[in-house]
Amino acid sequence: MSDEEGRGWDARRVLYTVLGLQLVMAALLAGSDVLGALPRLLRPSDAPAIDSPVGPGDQTRRYAPRDTPLPERAPGAPERPYRNTGDMPTRLEILRDGPVLRLTGTIAPGDDTRVAEILAGAEGLERAALNSPGGSVRDALRIGRGLREAGLDTVVEAGDVCFSACPYLLAAGVARSAAEGAQIGVHQHYFGKNTVLPAFLAVEDIQRGQGEVMEYLGDMDVDIRLMRPALATGPKDIYILLPAELEEYRLTTDAAPE
Repeated sequence: MSDEEGRGWDARRVLYTVLGLQLVMAALLAGSDVLGALPRLLRPSDAPAIDSPVGPGDQTRRYAPRDTPLPERAPGAPERPYRNTGDMPTRLEILRDGPVLRLTGTIAPGDDTRVAEILAGAEGLERAALNSPGGSVRDALRIGRGLREAGLDTVVEAGDVCFSACPYLLAAGVARSAAEGAQIGVHQHYFGKNTVLPAFLAVEDIQRGQGEVMEYLGDMDVDIRLMRPALATGPKDIYILLPAELEEYRLTTDAAPE
């Protein structure tokens, strides 16, 4: 082997060694992230049950998107065929009820296209009534922009819920309202990653997603301070917004229609 070939082999060996060390470090970092996250992920939330009354400073409740009891309906309020979020459709049920477009269930990928098709062919719609445990944030933002473009108001009726990504649909209304007995709540989101990921791999996607949400809220004239309780509340919990907060953050602008 010539001296030049020997030097080339030595350089490649150094590069392979550095690459190997980087892979080992990445594996160690990933392992430490996962091991550090496991106790938090496996430990049940110590927040009160969601049907416990909330008050100022005591608004964080346990939350499971597919197993959360819905609020009791007010006397005289229309009945709904759901008593638990687990009973609700696993993707948005889109029904027209006179001037009302009812959006019920989980916001699933692709629901933005389905709602857009309905809005494109609908006349005489005045508002969207929401009853959803949340779901895909990015679909919620696209649906919301479609509702605003259509000039619809939004409402969460008595005994209905609007959690997680659903408040972004509420934010889309030209006028926005929540009846007494409705529950509206926010928490941290996943942006297309529903698995345990090392923080150094997930942070770019999370930051980009949060930026999209902040831009959207600004476009809808909702106070971006709404992000503060959302970012401070883990995905196993939900922060129930009080009526005064809904008004303060401009998530509601009007009394609920009769």
